[in-house]
Amino acid sequence: MNNTARFLSIAAVAAFASFGAQADEADASQYVSKFETNRTRAEVAAEAATVAQNRSIEPAGSRVVTSKSTADRAAVRAQAADAVRTGQIPSGEQG
Repeated sequence: MNNTARFLSIAAVAAFASFGAQADEADASQYVSKFETNRTRAEVAAEAATVAQNRSIEPAGSRVVTSKSTADRAAVRAQAADAVRTGQIPSGEQG
């Protein structure tokens, strides 16, 4: 009786576990969207070419601010050297 009950319980567990083992195709074809189109390959290529010509080089969502400096390069270097010397800004790995 003990062996029979063990055998039946193992069979029941195996049968229950086999319900979750239903497999689908390996290429995940159930997730692929089907598209019907009437556009030709030439039309799509022409549209892609016009989009590339009209595209901005500025990244989406960013605004680049440009400004013209009136300071002389030598004056800026002298100010930076003076700031390092007086300890107003760190230098090297002292960060």
